[in-house]
Amino acid sequence: MLRGARRTVLNFPSPFLGENWTQRIKFPFCCLIWRLQFPPLLLLGVTCHAVVGSLWRPSLQGNANLLHLSRNRSNPEQGYCERGARLVSSLDFWTLSSENLIAVLPTDPVKENYVRKVKNCVFSIAFPTPFQSRVRLVAVSKEVLEDILDLDLSVSETDDFIQLVSGGKIVFGSIPLAHRYGGHQFGIWADQLGDGRAHLIGIYMNRQGEKWELQLKGSGKTPYSRNGDGRAILRSSLREFLCSEAMHYLGIPTSRAASLVVSDDVVWRDQFYNGNLAKERGAVVLRVAKSWFRIGSLEILTHSGELDLLRMLLDFIIQEYFPLVDVKEPNRYVDFFSIVVFETAQLIALWMSVGFAHGVCNTDNFSLLSITIDYGPFGFMEAYNPDFVPNTSDDERRYKIGNQANIGMFNLNKLLQALNPLLNPRQKQLATQILKEYPVLYYTRFRELFKAKLGLLGKSEGDDDLIAFLLHLMEKTEADFTMTFRQLSEITQSQLQELVIPQEFWALKMISKHKLFPAWVSQYLSRLKSNISDSDSERRKRMTAVNPRYVLKNWMAESAVQKAERNDFSEVHLLQQVLRHPFQKHSAAERAGYSSPTPSWARDLRVSCSS
Repeated sequence: MLRGARRTVLNFPSPFLGENWTQRIKFPFCCLIWRLQFPPLLLLGVTCHAVVGSLWRPSLQGNANLLHLSRNRSNPEQGYCERGARLVSSLDFWTLSSENLIAVLPTDPVKENYVRKVKNCVFSIAFPTPFQSRVRLVAVSKEVLEDILDLDLSVSETDDFIQLVSGGKIVFGSIPLAHRYGGHQFGIWADQLGDGRAHLIGIYMNRQGEKWELQLKGSGKTPYSRNGDGRAILRSSLREFLCSEAMHYLGIPTSRAASLVVSDDVVWRDQFYNGNLAKERGAVVLRVAKSWFRIGSLEILTHSGELDLLRMLLDFIIQEYFPLVDVKEPNRYVDFFSIVVFETAQLIALWMSVGFAHGVCNTDNFSLLSITIDYGPFGFMEAYNPDFVPNTSDDERRYKIGNQANIGMFNLNKLLQALNPLLNPRQKQLATQILKEYPVLYYTRFRELFKAKLGLLGKSEGDDDLIAFLLHLMEKTEADFTMTFRQLSEITQSQLQELVIPQEFWALKMISKHKLFPAWVSQYLSRLKSNISDSDSERRKRMTAVNPRYVLKNWMAESAVQKAERNDFSEVHLLQQVLRHPFQKHSAAERAGYSSPTPSWARDLRVSCSS
């Protein structure tokens, strides 16, 4: 801590944070301000250069065929790819490469694709397994294709595209990889995990000079498949496709989904792990992210004693994805850890602001770039409940929504343990102090987000209590989380003042039945008066821009799944349109009841664990 630094004490009593977060936390205030000046690490620009073709040849035979495509060129003087702003209308003029990874990081010397314990590498070369039956395109993200992958939407109508995104063919010049990692699952070290049904099919450099890693999920077995079949099913794949795009448009850092295909291949799944196997259909999602490295990527190397490889991988990650950190700096690992701590606190606060529960916050599912990845039994909370658990297999409620911030701290501590062998005593002390800052970083962002959700400007000593008071009323009345904040954004102050809640504001009407609701309204209206140079119309405009009208509630996804299983993808496409603009009223969404109370048929709906 800097000499003369002042300490501040915070006590945030919100039930939304979990019972362990009511402790009084001491924190060096000057360090908080410095940490909060880090810019978000969302888009890491790189200089565009020619994508080097791989020297690997089909002698590394797998199941997928090679899709022979010509390579892109680049113009280093212009700093972007030669095709400029034009989108590619054919995959003949589009390329991927694995060179950036395999030229630096070691791959498994065993080339055969069978389940085994893997050592002394970061990746195994593994080819996707094509489906044996007809493959249908369920949906694509126009924005991902055009804005990230430089592909014209018309490309998605071609057979080459279907073959590529289903794992039937790979791009010539790229070597598909499965990543080796471990992780703590439900708090227990699980040893080797890895990409058991995912293949990284290459890195794409787009016209903005950004590198994006493309990964197929559900594309067949790898050396890390353990007892799995390497497949994903339509139900879980559709949920991931929709949710990753929905999270992006909510402004939350996330992997993206480019496409979803479904086959007629039979995949057997026990949906609720109760012994009832059922036939489902195999599906594949094409996911894109700046990186798929996660906390478990480092943990496996430390646990295996592969410290030279740990250092190599860390330096690569810093060089590629953390431009604020000097890779030649002796304290680079501490600086890296500081950024991950900060960004993780920001991410989980953002999750909480939209009522999102990840469901499986294991260290193998926590990105080192602090983006949301690996959508499994996630859920958006409907009736407000800090004990909300979307994962039916989480019997101990470890990953309930109100405990996510605590789990973030747990996972960061495991990251620090993975880094410890590379740190000297002074660096360990610094890193430990940085980790202690996490609660206040989280609190600070949480408070900022919920103040914005309530339209509050400036600072007031009573803001924390005002937020906690509302959440308490929501919990007692089981009010809908999303629509309570949205309807507060739409109702006028005069309507609130009169305590006459119109029927259209059904979530607020539920809360208004609580005897303490008038007291909260009084405090809220009094606080709004302290907003300098503000009007009620400006408040409502501000609040509707941060409080979504639509999120991907479980029943909405389930309705789309049920139709998709009959090859009716109309609701998938409707949800794509609606969730692309979650803050705007959508007539078709209103007709579908997306802003209405949960329908009776879905009130006891369970989120499947199997995928």
